[in-house]
Amino acid sequence: MMKNTNTNSMTLYVPQMNCATCVAKIEAAFEKLSQAGVDTKLVSQVSSRVSARVNLADKQVQIQGDISSELAIVTVASVGYDSELVLDAKLASEKKIQAERVEYRTRIIQSMLGLGLGVPMMLWGLFGGEMMVNNPSQQLAWGVMGIITLILLVTTGGHFYKGMWRALKARSANMDTLIVLGTSTAWAYSMLVVIMPYWFPAETRHVYFEASVMILGLINLGHALELRAKGKTSEAVQRLIGLQSTTAIRLTDTGDEEVEIAQIRVGDNLRLQPGSRVALDGEVLSGESNLNESMLTGEPIPVSKSIGDMLSAGTVNGNGSIIYRVTAGLTDTRLSKIIDLVQQAQTSKIPIGRLTDKISAYFVPVVVIIALVASMVWYLAGPAPQLSHALVVLTSVLIIACPCALGLATPMSIMVSVGRAAQMGVLIKNGEALQTASKVTCVVLDKTGTITSGKPRVTDILLLDSYYESCYESYDQSDDESESCSSSEASASEQVLFLVASLEQHSEHPLAQAMLDFAKTREISLVEPEGFNNIQGKGIVGRVSGVELAIGNMSLMTMEQISGVDALQDEVETLALLGKTPVYVAKQGRLVCVIAISDPVKPDAKQAIAALKRGGKRVILLSGDKQETVQAVANEVGIDEVIAGVLPEQKQAKIIELKEIGEVVAMVGDGINDAPALMSADVGIAMGDGTEVAIESADLTLLSGRLSVLADTFALANASMRNIKQNLFGAFIYNSLGIPVAAGVLFPLTGILLSPVIAGAAMALSSLTVVTNANRLRHVKLTR
Repeated sequence: MMKNTNTNSMTLYVPQMNCATCVAKIEAAFEKLSQAGVDTKLVSQVSSRVSARVNLADKQVQIQGDISSELAIVTVASVGYDSELVLDAKLASEKKIQAERVEYRTRIIQSMLGLGLGVPMMLWGLFGGEMMVNNPSQQLAWGVMGIITLILLVTTGGHFYKGMWRALKARSANMDTLIVLGTSTAWAYSMLVVIMPYWFPAETRHVYFEASVMILGLINLGHALELRAKGKTSEAVQRLIGLQSTTAIRLTDTGDEEVEIAQIRVGDNLRLQPGSRVALDGEVLSGESNLNESMLTGEPIPVSKSIGDMLSAGTVNGNGSIIYRVTAGLTDTRLSKIIDLVQQAQTSKIPIGRLTDKISAYFVPVVVIIALVASMVWYLAGPAPQLSHALVVLTSVLIIACPCALGLATPMSIMVSVGRAAQMGVLIKNGEALQTASKVTCVVLDKTGTITSGKPRVTDILLLDSYYESCYESYDQSDDESESCSSSEASASEQVLFLVASLEQHSEHPLAQAMLDFAKTREISLVEPEGFNNIQGKGIVGRVSGVELAIGNMSLMTMEQISGVDALQDEVETLALLGKTPVYVAKQGRLVCVIAISDPVKPDAKQAIAALKRGGKRVILLSGDKQETVQAVANEVGIDEVIAGVLPEQKQAKIIELKEIGEVVAMVGDGINDAPALMSADVGIAMGDGTEVAIESADLTLLSGRLSVLADTFALANASMRNIKQNLFGAFIYNSLGIPVAAGVLFPLTGILLSPVIAGAAMALSSLTVVTNANRLRHVKLTR
């Protein structure tokens, strides 16, 4: 149903698209909207530049710009195609799948009918049957076959004739034009021979009815197989769309009710039952459970959710029951945005793909001219029978030159690659990023939130007694307390933690949260502080239960003139070398303990760095943290190059500096301070659990936050570019060799002209080969 609204983005479904020429025409129509032949009254509805990207496999057009849906549909119609607005992605996907099933069955039936008549006729000729018209009985017999052939042309090839007619009305040509011209010319010539045999020299009274129906049979068979293969290329998106729920259980004053997703509003409370799928993004209000998020992030381990945690639409609940509040509408969920990003990436063009689109746009008229010129040369200067030879050349060139393979070469590979990346938990924003990723020579990694978890935790406590002798407690290796303190001293550490955590309640610093989390695991009850003061860049001071406290770095200790700070200097230096941050705690003007906090390295970081190095990548750790901490993390994960203590603008400058010396740079980060560097890198890669600014600034997003997929992503990019080059090479070779061979350049050497039937089979096979080769990316082995 047409919906006349202005929007920044919309999707149209165009069921009649079938080749690269269709893609070029539709995209050109939106580029030249005011000259596209549409109703000039509607052009005023466009208030900004409009662009369109066509997904040939899904037969969809994604339109960006301030344009009404009415004008968009009329613009597509102006170049000969019907279209409809996609309002519900899941419904549209189901409708497309059903339509393709029907089309597949139809093409199979059409191919069986065409080949069912064409093959016996061809065998008749091969085994000595008469294919010439030299007497009335032959006229009658072939006249009957001509009528049967015409019926089959209409029934099995009607869609080609309709496609050509639409193109002619739009003053253009397409693949259907070549097929119709080739098959109709063969049939018309044969029928003239049957009706008026004596108009033709005796040696040219050959009929080619079998060529017409066999060409259509083979092309329909090729289209049927191509439909099945294309369906596989978009499986990833279909699977994502299939994750969207259609109903949910809403809590109301009168009890639970099952409602359609479209009826749910932000702020509604929903019940998530065991084994059910999360309907919309939301925040847990009550209950707890483990949710499987692998369909979105690629992470197989279920994630624990409790009060205050966020839920993502499409994820699957475990055995628990949860009530959650909806925080995003249907089109604003994380899943919806992921689907949009994947579809946009699948329709995006890479430089080499844009070149082939331009070639395809001019290909059909050029081929028609070549076919006419070649057939004229054969008619005027060729050996006898000239007329028959000219007809064979004309038909063969028209049929073999269809640019389907050329148009499918790039988009098929991109579709499969982007889909497979999504299954791995990697979002690729556009095809150009995929192409650039295949050339990356240097990977620059931020530390916090990228190499490390981004969630600091307490690892050690160094406690001083009244004689400044230290007691050491470590929590670094496990959750079990490893003590070297007496029970009375351990009790003293809990007293310190009580004071520290009570004061840190009012701090928003990440280190404060680490201490609060630690106190929570020790089940320490807190009280409200009697005084609190935050000293920017140094720490906090205040009073808890009548005790004066100062908690922070060495600068704070110096400012507050705290005594005893040198007692643990050796231990503090050792902690720093291990990448741990010391937090000094002073009570009543005297140092009582040092709490060591570190941001633990992600479990898969070392493995990921090793995989990048095996792939020949130069790896650099870039961080704003101090040199000792950054170096300790680098040593732990196996990174040899470290750049520490840099500000956000300095991060960007380092990226630019690397590019200037010839490196193709991929920057991986997760924070707001990484955004400038992500934008400046050749490929910006954001961690999916990072900030929205970082994700929007990046070309790729690792949804799970796992670094282990990074090397796989680069390997997939390399495999994709190899696949595209294979497809393009095959398509160019096919057309470059096929057209001259069909025109008869080998006739002087072999004495044989290429049969139109062989040309039709070759054309169908070329497209099928490209699609099949692209589908190999679904299973290609990546680095591990």
